[in-house]
Amino acid sequence: MSPQLQTLIGLMIPFVGTTLGASMVVFLKKEMSDRVRKVLLGFASGVMMAASVWSLLLPAIDKAEQMGSIPWLPAAGGFLAGMGFLLLLDTLIPHQHFDASEPEGLPSKARKNTMLLLAVTLHNIPEGMAVGVIFAALLSGESDISFASAMALSIGIAIQNFPEGAIVSMPLKTDKTSKWKAFRLGMYSGAVEPIAALITVLLTSLVVPILPFLLAFAAGAMIYVVVEELIPELQVGAHSNVGVIGVALGFTVMMILDVALG
Repeated sequence: MSPQLQTLIGLMIPFVGTTLGASMVVFLKKEMSDRVRKVLLGFASGVMMAASVWSLLLPAIDKAEQMGSIPWLPAAGGFLAGMGFLLLLDTLIPHQHFDASEPEGLPSKARKNTMLLLAVTLHNIPEGMAVGVIFAALLSGESDISFASAMALSIGIAIQNFPEGAIVSMPLKTDKTSKWKAFRLGMYSGAVEPIAALITVLLTSLVVPILPFLLAFAAGAMIYVVVEELIPELQVGAHSNVGVIGVALGFTVMMILDVALG
């Protein structure tokens, strides 16, 4: 299998995870219970946190050291830049979270469903960037980035995209929106990931010289999503520890996946 085909498969795997999750709106007759939703949100949070550490930050530090830089400097700068970038997008782009009564970002007359999907799009941008950066490094011939480690990140994000796809699509099914339209909307919400990943790969020649910074940038953006969106949603409604259990499971699964395949 050629490196280009391997990369294409790797870039599409997270989108497949979102699509499979969104398809749950077709097969499940009842709405998702609050406990199940919290477990899934927690699981997604755990996966993203572990991926940020093992797949992005630690490789960023190792790569910076190999390049003769201060090991922690590109990682720290990239992490903060990634957090700042998502904060800027969150401030400017009109969007609305599922548990919020009012939209965020600049004023807009867009419909609520559009605002909900924009919120998910914001969430998916850093995940696409993370996959794109790791595969761009692989294509460039970076010896410390293996196909197995790149696939570990891609599969890990796909795993967390499955519950995310379900969480996105199921609330969209209403008297005015059929289950198939809700499925399509949920699926489309994940399309930004392969697009962001592909753009990053196409810029491979620019990526490699600042690879440690970009790996950490993607990690910062992913952690921003966890802290600003996912963790607060775990606290909505009656108190429950099921979300914490989900975090522990997601973190452990992604850690094992990354170490075993990396």
